[in-house]
Amino acid sequence: MKRTTKLSGMLRAALRGPRRALAPGVVLAAAAGVLAPAPAHAASACDTQRSAPPVEVAHISDWVESIAVDKRGRMFATAYFTGRVYRIDAPGSTPVPLTGNVGANGGIVVREDGRLLVGTGNDALHSLTGDALPLSKLLLVDPESGQVSTYASGLGGIDGVALGPDGTVYTTTVGGRSIGRVTPDGRVDSSWAQVRQPNGIAVSPDGTQVYVIQTTVAPGLYRIPADDPAHPRRWISAASSDALALPDGLTLDGRGRPLIATHAAGQIWRVEGDSLCTVESGLYLSTQITYGHGDRGFSAGKLYRSGVNGKIYEVPAGAEPDRRAGASALR
Repeated sequence: MKRTTKLSGMLRAALRGPRRALAPGVVLAAAAGVLAPAPAHAASACDTQRSAPPVEVAHISDWVESIAVDKRGRMFATAYFTGRVYRIDAPGSTPVPLTGNVGANGGIVVREDGRLLVGTGNDALHSLTGDALPLSKLLLVDPESGQVSTYASGLGGIDGVALGPDGTVYTTTVGGRSIGRVTPDGRVDSSWAQVRQPNGIAVSPDGTQVYVIQTTVAPGLYRIPADDPAHPRRWISAASSDALALPDGLTLDGRGRPLIATHAAGQIWRVEGDSLCTVESGLYLSTQITYGHGDRGFSAGKLYRSGVNGKIYEVPAGAEPDRRAGASALR
């Protein structure tokens, strides 16, 4: 099957059913993956022992925008079209809608106290106007009852969400330039830093660096010093052959190395030194990747991927056995 046919079919399948205003990524993915010829990707394979192929562990009948796992090994997912938050208790379990349509179409993270922070406004209108009119909310969701409250407001359309070790929250607006910041005491800065078309976001383990993906035009990874947000530094640029790869979600492994999910390239990249290598291939239209936690369910040391087609995979090639050994300490 030609790659263009595969991608166009996946887009059609993902876009069936209830519609919201389409995210900018939908149009970009269609243009890059369906209209453009398949590039010869420059990111070589990572120097890891070949393992089993990805295996499907859950499926939600919606575009799954983001996933996160709590200390009990439960996965939480945001659904783009229905605006719901789902809980999946273990691989193979039926996803349970934790909320109704609360506009939960952006990123999701788990706080230290177990509650969820969820981004809203990741539709075309709020994303494209978010720099000038920051009207979107960051929601606080109880993982047991599904109770929803507003944690912060006045942010641009929220795509990515990241949580620093001190409780500071960072957000991205993929249709603009704004990186938002919410301090633990509730102060909101909707334009704390700026990167063109920012998408995936993560914070270094020590909280000193904020990593941000620029998803189009000139895809690459930025480092933003937490104490100097006016000077983002472009760290790694994708090769010219990956100009249409559409990197999206971002997470960190146990060594603090960024891993990046891509839409059109169908690859998961990892940062090695100052370059990118490929952990896994063939996972087209990926949206987010995250590691598990705890000693059960979606457990520590295992890497998971979500996608536009609603399928969630375990990716053995990205596994970290050393993290599994210490899983019980995370309970």
